[in-house]
Amino acid sequence: MRKKTGTRTSSAIVDRLLACAVAAAKTAGNHAMRNVSRRHEIAKRFKHDVKLQLDLECQAKAEEVVRNNFPSHAIIGEEDVADAKKLNTGSDFTWIIDPIDGTVNFSHGLPFWCCSVAVQHNDETVAGAIYAPILNELYTASTGAPARCNGKRLQVSTIAKAADSIVCTGLDKNITRGRSNYAKFEKLWEHIQRGRIIGCAALDICRVASGQAEAYFESAVYIWDVAAAGLIVKQAGGKVEILEQKSGHRLSFIATNGLVHVEMKRLIANASLATTKLAM
Repeated sequence: MRKKTGTRTSSAIVDRLLACAVAAAKTAGNHAMRNVSRRHEIAKRFKHDVKLQLDLECQAKAEEVVRNNFPSHAIIGEEDVADAKKLNTGSDFTWIIDPIDGTVNFSHGLPFWCCSVAVQHNDETVAGAIYAPILNELYTASTGAPARCNGKRLQVSTIAKAADSIVCTGLDKNITRGRSNYAKFEKLWEHIQRGRIIGCAALDICRVASGQAEAYFESAVYIWDVAAAGLIVKQAGGKVEILEQKSGHRLSFIATNGLVHVEMKRLIANASLATTKLAM
């Protein structure tokens, strides 16, 4: 992590960054759409996940847009995170790219997937775009502009109790008894109205920004899943928080409408304690 300097980016620069984020997300998403018939071309298979050839291609497409506009900026991409050369540019700006968030959904023909592109200045996300081609949804936000979907301004919900809330989450790959995100969420479930698992973290978080859900929580999500979406929630009037910073760009992360934030954190802490005891 770079040390923050306390400087602010100008509104003109932020506008350019947001325009580039939108272009990169749409370029990657449209490439995936044009090649949807190739959704079974697997680059690498895991027990509970898959990496597609299109993941790699869409990453390259998004990076090309960024490099054409900001050649000196650093890049962190899900598909090339081990490439240290992309992080050692000396720039205060870092782009964070998830070329296909919801790859398993995409590979099965489900519509819940997207391309997420964010840019940080001294570790603060200043602009981000999320493009879901099949759903025809383009989410945008910057530090100088409100959160929008297809140009329409977003606002988080006004629900103030966890018991009345929809809470989204994801399933991590750690299925060890009592330690997985699902085990924690199972404990949390009895205190909320409904839980939802859609399989695309960025779109889940955008549901919070849209007022369609009150919270999103995941104990082992990655920075590229939440960088753009987190800013979109904040600019829609919500609150986001990294509960724990882990190795390999992994995070324990929560996004809420703000009104249920404290209660959700307490419930999550209690659920985590309960599952830790269960696993012992």
